[in-house]
Amino acid sequence: MRKWGPLTAVCLGTFMLLLDVTIVIVALPEMAGVLDASLSDLQWVIDGYALALAALLLGIGAAADLLGRRRVHVAGVVLFAAASLACGLASSPAVLVAARGVQGVGAAAMFATTLPLLASVYRSRDRSVALGLWGAVSGGAAAIGPVVGGLLTEGPGWRWIFFVNLPVSVAAVWLTARTVPESHGARGRRIDWAGTASFAVFAAAATYAVVRAGSLGWTSGRTLATFGIAALALVCFVLVERRVEHPLLELSLFRKSAFTGVMAGALAYNLAAFAVLPYTSIWLQTVLGLSPVQGGLALLPLAATAFVVAAVGGRLLHGVQPRLTIGVGLALIGAGTLGQAVLGAGSSWPALLPGLIVAGIGTGLVSPALAGAALAAVEPERAGMAGGAVNTFRQLGYAFGVAVLGTVLTSRIGETLSEEQSHALAGGGASGLRAAGVPEQAMRAAFASGLNTAAVVAGVAGIVAGAAVLLLVKGERGARKGAEAPTRGAVRVG
Repeated sequence: MRKWGPLTAVCLGTFMLLLDVTIVIVALPEMAGVLDASLSDLQWVIDGYALALAALLLGIGAAADLLGRRRVHVAGVVLFAAASLACGLASSPAVLVAARGVQGVGAAAMFATTLPLLASVYRSRDRSVALGLWGAVSGGAAAIGPVVGGLLTEGPGWRWIFFVNLPVSVAAVWLTARTVPESHGARGRRIDWAGTASFAVFAAAATYAVVRAGSLGWTSGRTLATFGIAALALVCFVLVERRVEHPLLELSLFRKSAFTGVMAGALAYNLAAFAVLPYTSIWLQTVLGLSPVQGGLALLPLAATAFVVAAVGGRLLHGVQPRLTIGVGLALIGAGTLGQAVLGAGSSWPALLPGLIVAGIGTGLVSPALAGAALAAVEPERAGMAGGAVNTFRQLGYAFGVAVLGTVLTSRIGETLSEEQSHALAGGGASGLRAAGVPEQAMRAAFASGLNTAAVVAGVAGIVAGAAVLLLVKGERGARKGAEAPTRGAVRVG
């Protein structure tokens, strides 16, 4: 316990925060029925968590270097647990979305301190073993999330996908307090609160504008005003980062084509691979009538394939340039997602299998390679910033992807059905469909068309990003040094 206690404590937190990305997906239709939630509400159940995680990851990582990584990690676990309780007790969509946002803040505190804590405890071969096991836990959490979510939703109920975090959190806090020593980053640094705040406003406003565009229209006054706020916040972020002494993200890094290519790949990765899955889950359960467990099993091929490919590929592809594994992997993800755009009124879940498997192969190639490519694109002293940036862009891509694809889906459905019918179809579950009087064949055809269009958008994004990585990312300068020095940028695997 003394040797591997810190790894166990950190892995418990990582398992929870990554599980909560995918465990929610299969529970969305049940949440919609119980809470009378619309499609935009369901989008925010996903995006509230992902946005808080993306927007605060770099800022909290900097704060942890100053305040103490163990202290911040424990605070993150406690906050995550409290928010999980609030999620489980939520009586309305607004309360659930707010609690999910607070959950994301706690997850950011855990995620930002994970690798720095491991790096401070383990050295040499032990560090390699610890990072390998942590990566396996990360991938396993993503793989079993849909199945665990289905079992809990179909068994004690969807609220237990949040309640289950409470005993795990207690164990994580106890183990962290007993086995993990305190550590700090470089002294003398200041926290870039202005940069953190402006980036958070930009991410939230841009996502809100895209979500609302699905119902209000892209040219409505409210949509354009919110996009204006997002643009102003982005300008403020750029100005702050150019002037502050210790920026969250040194913008000069984007002058390096390799760094820009990796960030573009990270942004598109989660969008292309995962952002369509919440809507696929709604189709599987609301339209096809699958149970939550069956819906989770139907999505399992992607995560399971990715887990196997990442485990095997790490050995077989050792020495291959990251630009090739990432570029080809993103192209496979794009092709696999395009392969899911084959649905019709009479389609069932087996139609998704080939595309899910191909996308899973690409995911297994990209996920482990992104971090190494980000570290290789910068000097060793920028390794922590690069690691944090790649995770920020990944989560931001997921949040934007869920918002964009949801708007694409509802717009396409709206072209076939009335606005009232499409709202009932996407957010009200089977009872909403019956109340709206949508004929079965029309319902199936409309949702299949919307899901196909969303999958095409995601697939094209993956292929374009893959080409960008192949063109921009060249060489592996600093990869070995960077990989040996993970700091406050938590590198997500899986």
